[in-house]
Amino acid sequence: MERFKFLRFFSFRTQLDFLPSSNPVRENLINGANTDTNGEHRDGFFSNLVYGFLRRFKSGKKIDGGSKTEEEEKVYSWLYALARSEIYMAFEYVRSTERGLSFTEAEKRLKENGPNTPLEYTFPSSWHLLWSAFFHPFNIILIVLSALSYITSDNPNGCIMLILVFISVSLRFYQEYGSSKAAMQLSEYVRSPVKVQRCAGRVVQTELIVQVDQRDVVPGDIVIFEPGDLFPGDVRLLTSKHLVVSQSSLTGESWPTEKTADAREDRSTPLLELKNICFMGTNVVSGTGTGLVVSTGSKTYISAVFSTIGKHKPADSFEKGIRHISYVLVGVMLLVVTIMILVEYFTFYDLSESTLFGISVACALTPQMLPLIINTSLAKGALAMARERCIVKSLSAIRDMGSMDILCIDKTGTLTMNRAIMVNHLDSWGAPREKVLHFAFLNSYFKSDQKYPLDDAILAFVYTNGYRFQPSKWRKTDEIPFDFMRRRVSVILETESNPEGRNIQPFYRFIITKGALEDVLKVCSYVENVDMGEITAVSAEHHHRILNVVEELRNEGLRIIGVAIKNLQQTKISKQNMENEDDVESDMVFLGVIAFFDPPKDSAKEALWRLAEKGVKAKVLTGDSLSLAIKICKEVGIRTTHVTTGPELEQLNQEAFHEKVKKATVLARLTPSQKLRVVESLQSVGNHVVGFLGDGINDSLALDAANVGISVDSAASVAKDLADIILLEKDLNVLVAGVEQGRLTFGNTMKYIKLSVIANLGSVVSLFIVTLVLRFEPLTPIQLLVQNFLYSVGQIAIPWDRMEEDYVKIPQKCSGGKLDESFFRSAYFIQGLLMQTLIFHLIRTEKIPFIMEIASWPVLASTVVISAIGIAIPFSIIGDFMGFTDLPLSYFGFLVVLFVGYFTVGQIVKRIYIMVYKKWL
Repeated sequence: MERFKFLRFFSFRTQLDFLPSSNPVRENLINGANTDTNGEHRDGFFSNLVYGFLRRFKSGKKIDGGSKTEEEEKVYSWLYALARSEIYMAFEYVRSTERGLSFTEAEKRLKENGPNTPLEYTFPSSWHLLWSAFFHPFNIILIVLSALSYITSDNPNGCIMLILVFISVSLRFYQEYGSSKAAMQLSEYVRSPVKVQRCAGRVVQTELIVQVDQRDVVPGDIVIFEPGDLFPGDVRLLTSKHLVVSQSSLTGESWPTEKTADAREDRSTPLLELKNICFMGTNVVSGTGTGLVVSTGSKTYISAVFSTIGKHKPADSFEKGIRHISYVLVGVMLLVVTIMILVEYFTFYDLSESTLFGISVACALTPQMLPLIINTSLAKGALAMARERCIVKSLSAIRDMGSMDILCIDKTGTLTMNRAIMVNHLDSWGAPREKVLHFAFLNSYFKSDQKYPLDDAILAFVYTNGYRFQPSKWRKTDEIPFDFMRRRVSVILETESNPEGRNIQPFYRFIITKGALEDVLKVCSYVENVDMGEITAVSAEHHHRILNVVEELRNEGLRIIGVAIKNLQQTKISKQNMENEDDVESDMVFLGVIAFFDPPKDSAKEALWRLAEKGVKAKVLTGDSLSLAIKICKEVGIRTTHVTTGPELEQLNQEAFHEKVKKATVLARLTPSQKLRVVESLQSVGNHVVGFLGDGINDSLALDAANVGISVDSAASVAKDLADIILLEKDLNVLVAGVEQGRLTFGNTMKYIKLSVIANLGSVVSLFIVTLVLRFEPLTPIQLLVQNFLYSVGQIAIPWDRMEEDYVKIPQKCSGGKLDESFFRSAYFIQGLLMQTLIFHLIRTEKIPFIMEIASWPVLASTVVISAIGIAIPFSIIGDFMGFTDLPLSYFGFLVVLFVGYFTVGQIVKRIYIMVYKKWL
């Protein structure tokens, strides 16, 4: 977005080398790793400040998304090097010790590195934003014309033009200022105090645990963390105990991941799945540990990824088209006005009158109402979308929605209801068993810990399907709550009747456990075979069969939890110590699994079909598993013939990456930077106008880079700040209405542009010709200005005009790309040949050719044969040899209209010539 680019123009400060900068070991690690890239050029930022400055003036550099930036490559190489290394080598790499840094060394490094903030970003000042909004070719034209009008005492016309400039600049400034601070929202995730181990003492050093502000943490610090703590930088784990970390800010996945200091990783492991590396901005869910800070501030992963915000917004083809038109108008205006002034002066020798007439012609040539028409059309579109429960933050996004041909969406909550529905209860053989449901229900019913959506889904399934499990006959005696290390919850219940068979005791006690399948299986020593009525020890065969059943279910997009029980004898339970969870949750009997599904919305399939009808293709970009994404996409009608994942994309070279992105409709397990690269690839290589619908912090890069960033009211603050459009409802049908409104807005805007350019140029050319022929002004300056003003006022109603139905069915794009030379030459060849062939029929008679007078048959035959040969050449082998290309049928329709107009104008000119000739000559 322009607001970021303008600021960077004045900013020379950049830090690309990882600190401490004098560490040769570290630089060798980074540079050595970077050579393993097959020599491919990595598009990114350059450490050379002079070249970086000059590069800002260079145009045409595309960001194609096929590769990581240079900064990302350095971060990846550095973190992989630490993940593969032993702990003692990690200390060596960052020049630290097991005691931690001394206070003096920490202070020195803080001065070298600067404060530990994730993004180096300075807000653009109001003056910068105002200058960016003002500096537009069209505004400059109006300002110059206004000044000349005041000089020549044409005050009303000058005042009108200044008002139009003020409206245009004010609207643009308001849009840019309201969204200029989005990137700084990321700093909210790292502002917290941090426990750090440092050493003090000159002779005998003592280790101290101190609390410092997150901004004062430096590379080499040893941090101590516990549940709830945020990681203040990228950290190599030193010790860990039951450590579970949430990385949702980076991956978008709500389920946390386990971390351990003892792991040794290699390059084949995706970066965000490294077990011994924790990332800045993520937080501890459960467990404790210590870690060595290896990167801070702008050198962290989150900074390398999210610092690209504001630097990847694609060039707006519409704005480029407007600028191109403005430059053409300036050139034509300077040429024509100069000639008009000279002709006037040498005819009447009145420089003042000639200059005033020239300014009037310039005003007539300038589409003065263009800013007002554009902004009125966009504002009208914003109001219409507001009625569809959309908040439009950037007016230009409405226009871009009219050009959008690809919509990238996240699965969760967009295509689905974002809630779990229970669909099945199966034993270890994959057969439906009521007993599995019975005990799962009792667990969910009696647990006093926070009830999760899966518990609600189980209870709802039981109640709505008429099961009567009579929980009143059970009584809870104890509970082991859920935690993210065990990933299971257990309740101990007792009842007077034995649910497993005969009653031979006064009461019975059971421990019922449910949770993540793998963690439930860990505590199971037995499996129940209902058909045989026996309980057998879990064998390798049993374990393999259970995993196969679960894999089939997961491939269908279902989420699975396991259920297990144990019959606790009265004599044993009285001796159990509930604090010893491992003894209680052991030797259990595995009953089966419960399957859940996040169903697609009823409206999703219809909305996607309506979007496809309008030429908008959908691609799913998600951090979820591939199997789950495929299941949902099949349900809503998205093709799943070509699918891929983030780890697969990571292994591809640039060309293969673009080809895979082009074909794939489902892309799963994507990181934020991968989503960004996919969007950039579609824009630059595929030449698409891309919309992106996301609501998480992990979506912010793609939201910022997309032509149309779309979020929802319940999204993270960063996502909402970067979005161009905010939906008050997570419903794709709202986007269908937005696409229609965008195309209506785009069409009406283009009507005025075409009308103004054609009419104004025609008017000026006719003025020029008549002035040369008649040798006096056809209209006085004041008459010309009044005519132009009345004409402009009459165009204000254009934003309320309708468009044809066929127009809104396809994406609309402003012409701004490279002209197809072979197409132009083919069309120009036919048009020129037919023009030269048919002109004979126009001048051979004073009557209307082909209607009032027809040429002889040899002339007609010659015309038909030559025309047919000329039309056939571009479609023939000879045409291929000459560099021509086939032309669409629509071109010949245009050609017919062109020649009808040409013959009509020719007849009029011929009649005028005859009249003048007979009268004066």
